[in-house]
Amino acid sequence: MKKEIKAKKKDLYLEYKEKIQEEEIDKLNNFFNEFNTHCLINKQEKTKLKKDFESAIVYYINNNVTLDTALKLLDISFLGGFYAREAVLWFPLDDAAKIYPLSMEHGRMSIFRLSVYLKEEVVPEILQMALNFTIKRFPSFATTLKKGFFWHYLDSTKRQFSIEKERNVPCRPLKISSSGSQSFRVIYYNNRISIELFHTLTDATGGITFLKTLLSEYLRLMNVVVEDSPYILSADTTPSPLEFENAFASIKLSNEHSGFIDKKAVQMNGKLSKSKPSRVVHFKLSADKLKEVSKKYNTTITTYLLAVMFIAGKSATDELAGEISIQVPVNMRKYYPSKTLRNFSMYCSIRRPIKDINDFNILIKEIDKDLKKKSSKEEMSKMVTSTEKMVNILKYVPLAIKQPIAKIVYGFLGDKIFSNTLSNLGVITLPDYMKKHIESMDFILGTNITNRASCSVITVNDITTFSINKMTMDPTFEEKMYNILLKDGLNPTVEGSDYYED
Repeated sequence: MKKEIKAKKKDLYLEYKEKIQEEEIDKLNNFFNEFNTHCLINKQEKTKLKKDFESAIVYYINNNVTLDTALKLLDISFLGGFYAREAVLWFPLDDAAKIYPLSMEHGRMSIFRLSVYLKEEVVPEILQMALNFTIKRFPSFATTLKKGFFWHYLDSTKRQFSIEKERNVPCRPLKISSSGSQSFRVIYYNNRISIELFHTLTDATGGITFLKTLLSEYLRLMNVVVEDSPYILSADTTPSPLEFENAFASIKLSNEHSGFIDKKAVQMNGKLSKSKPSRVVHFKLSADKLKEVSKKYNTTITTYLLAVMFIAGKSATDELAGEISIQVPVNMRKYYPSKTLRNFSMYCSIRRPIKDINDFNILIKEIDKDLKKKSSKEEMSKMVTSTEKMVNILKYVPLAIKQPIAKIVYGFLGDKIFSNTLSNLGVITLPDYMKKHIESMDFILGTNITNRASCSVITVNDITTFSINKMTMDPTFEEKMYNILLKDGLNPTVEGSDYYED
């Protein structure tokens, strides 16, 4: 059998250079001479980065952008000194992040996804350049996870951070074992740009900040007039040390603490899928209508959605006794203002006995009362105190000893004390120049070990997207939720994936 010879891919940039005048060649040579002074990383990574510039130039020329305009948009100064300096920074993990690498096991990592849907198709050549120019603004993201003697830590790495076309299920594990590997992804598909982040880097607030800066840089490169905005960290501003702080350390500890261990919660039924997740479902709702319905019940949007989830969760299990428990992350920045881009969230647990999940109006009143109490500053301070105590106890235990213990604790007690999760990022504020190019956003939590679904909410441009990340093919939970929302006049538009292969 004859061996097939793979056709060599055309170098469109070289083809372009062969057709242009000497004056334009001189401009390109000067441009890349400047590139050489700004890029002192290893040869392989430098070649990739240079190729990114070449691909972007070809895209511009093919879309009737003059060479002068293209080179102005791609000005080498936007790289700053990031690629010209060696990697010297390292970052200890914040207190909330320390458990995530300890609890890793094959096929599972604490990853979350944030996505923005544009009104036009994504241009990958320009998205790649947007990432090249953005990463210098987030040095704690330009890192790779490494093992220390007592704890993991984030070590700076200088490389070409690549985007990828979406071909796999959301929130799949990252390959972080190799030296210099990325702890995040930037993915595109049609008109969608997504980032997937390992929770060791940041929480959803930090993730949103990164995504907005990346999007702003993408729009600038698409020749959109970008204005200064208090809602966006410009890719060309200097990072503040406050953005890398372990904000938990600044909280005055409480005299009391709350434990992480609770009794097991009732789980939804349905065979756990081999594919993780098995499906992602989005309910798109009018934000104004959702607010109106919540007011009708004299409650908040989060409480209303929690009540819907409790009713749907009861429908999705055959258990007759026990408690359904929903984990609700709490952004600590609302109690302790901080500029940190690291993790700064805790969580509370809202629990109701199955036998008491009946009357919707009564359920809302009970949840509202519990949520106000359990997510209060006082209760969250107790949770921080517990975190600090646990970290201090394990502080001088070698990593090789504490890692297997943490896996057991997380695997057998972690998500088994919850039935589900609801993380609500609220309304994302965007500048006007960005709003007009965006249709909507969504937010997906990675799958857990035993929970059949994880839920998340985000609102932008008056569209609230409620997302369900599934771990079973049993559709009961989402069908019940849909029917309740429909009955309340919310008329959800259903989007998402088909079932992934199991």
